Amino acid sequence: MLDTFKSISLSHKTAPLRVRELIALNEEEAKRLMLRLRDFFGLSDLLVISTCNRTEVYYAFDQDLNADIARLLLIEKGLTDTDQYLPYFQLFSAHDDAVRHLFEVCVGLHSQVVGDMQIPNQVKQSYQWSADLDMAGPFLHRLMHTIFFTNKRVAQETSFRGGAASVSYAAVELIEELVGTHQNPNVLVIGLGEIGTDVCKNLADHSLKNITLCNRTYAKAEAMAAEYGFRVANFDNLTDEIRKADVIISSVMRDEPLITPTLLHDLNVLTYKYFIDLSVPRSVDAAVEQIPGVLVYNIDHIRNRADEALNQRLAAIPQVEAIITQSLIEFGDWSKEMIVSPTINKLKNALEQIRRDEIARHLKHLTTEESEKIDKITRGIMQKIIKLPVLQLKAACKRGEAETLIDVLNDLFDLERQPAADAEHKRTY
Repeated sequence: MLDTFKSISLSHKTAPLRVRELIALNEEEAKRLMLRLRDFFGLSDLLVISTCNRTEVYYAFDQDLNADIARLLLIEKGLTDTDQYLPYFQLFSAHDDAVRHLFEVCVGLHSQVVGDMQIPNQVKQSYQWSADLDMAGPFLHRLMHTIFFTNKRVAQETSFRGGAASVSYAAVELIEELVGTHQNPNVLVIGLGEIGTDVCKNLADHSLKNITLCNRTYAKAEAMAAEYGFRVANFDNLTDEIRKADVIISSVMRDEPLITPTLLHDLNVLTYKYFIDLSVPRSVDAAVEQIPGVLVYNIDHIRNRADEALNQRLAAIPQVEAIITQSLIEFGDWSKEMIVSPTINKLKNALEQIRRDEIARHLKHLTTEESEKIDKITRGIMQKIIKLPVLQLKAACKRGEAETLIDVLNDLFDLERQPAADAEHKRTY
């Protein structure tokens, strides 16, 4: 039975950031873990997903290895006191639960920002790792393509992906509305705390290129600029950097505004300059907007945009869940049919062998044209003969009665002696 899919999950719902950081895997670490799991346990259909908010392992195996896999993951990350960290993991030992969880993760139902548009690409990357290491069998291939199709339906048929539901994403979306990506604006990011860091991640995912980072701790700005290919500026040159920028995003934590009319006293704005203030308390003095050509958007403006989008996404959840349920039913039917595919292939091979043997007996008496006609006719006969047993087998799968019919066919055609598939007639899923 193909009901062996299981998974372990550590996410923002089960573990704080300090723990998630310890267990997160980069591509090299994820692939190394997959090789370890294959060598230690002989796992197949293996998928490892690791983002800033979750680290998960999905696998197909008869036995429940969830605790062992979690321990191996922890040891690979140098965390030898595994009992301390095991409670942070959510374990899915039931096949249906693991499959549904993967569907829900991939469409963004479990993301920190509901409907996160980055997660499908992150999962596709993880799937590519499995394919690269030859650890994706027919089951996982079919599962992932079903999920990708489901994700496409969610995007097309619901409002679950509408708008920017996080403050940082909404800020980046606002930039594109204000200046347009075709103008390639100069964007200055001041402050690289949690929000500023998240802004940088979202900027990197968009087509905006001319990004400068400015932070009191220069080393942090330098490291982040290197990661994303941004430019870094010294905090002491803040006024000059503001003068050169078209858009300034500020997320600085301080009691008094950092950007004031005094700081910008000699600012000469030729077109428009946009300040997006994500700080609480505000880091951009409201009086700055009195300077000709300057527009200021504070955290309330941005949060209202994000809240509106989030409410829209939350309202779409029942529709998303209905699409997932429908996809799960269809995938479940396919999974059940996989049980009888070896029998179908053996039956085809048995009939094909009979057909070939009989044709071979008469070939010497036939012309080439006659042989081709006989071959075509007998192939058509065989396809018609096998059609009903195949349909009956698939129907029996859905009723949970396939094993009885499989036994009957095995006895009638002595299928145990037949190969499951040959090079010419192997079915591809």
